[in-house]
Amino acid sequence: MAAQHTAIPQIPKAKAPFYFNSATHLVRVEREQAHSLGELLDAMRGCSEASIFQHTYQTLAEHHFIRQGFSNDFAHWTFSACNEIGLAEQLAAIDVRNFTTIANLRTELVNMLGEYLDRVPRARDRAAAEPFYFCASELFLIPTPFAAADLAEFADCLRKVSVHSIQHHFIDARLRLRLSSNDFSQWLEVDADRADLAAKINRIDFYTQTLNGVRAKIVDIVESAL
Repeated sequence: MAAQHTAIPQIPKAKAPFYFNSATHLVRVEREQAHSLGELLDAMRGCSEASIFQHTYQTLAEHHFIRQGFSNDFAHWTFSACNEIGLAEQLAAIDVRNFTTIANLRTELVNMLGEYLDRVPRARDRAAAEPFYFCASELFLIPTPFAAADLAEFADCLRKVSVHSIQHHFIDARLRLRLSSNDFSQWLEVDADRADLAAKINRIDFYTQTLNGVRAKIVDIVESAL
């Protein structure tokens, strides 16, 4: 009797490959600074969008490494330099996943701070223990040698790229796409025809996970479909 061979299922190729990039940021100090919460509010209204991005999205990336303090600079300074614990907690509770533009995020920050100072006017002009210096960062995109043509290659590349690549594609991409989504989910839905995996990955909470934890969850979700 001739030997029977079991066919090995073929992993479907995506319509287009996913190219992994990384990014680095060159930080510069801007002209705005604040010595009180009132000055913070005024500066927040007029600073560049790059400053808002730096003190929210970029600080979130640093939070993943240090795992202490608040996940944005405005909340941390309000707590440590101004001792306004309630306001700091409110600012820290702002979820950047709810915003697809920096303009909308700025509006939320300004409204929250303005409403607090209206309720607690004594806090407006009280000197902070140290100034808040507004910074901004310039992004430099760094191509990597990793590209994926199917789900198996995608999972393999995810294990190999740096956490900076995870940050770039999973968190920072939300503003670039102007969607409540990320590069990984976009590729899975559009090019790999896996909207189910895209939705699961987009629901990963990056506030409660380290970037390596985010990576592991994405890999688990993708490999569950292989």
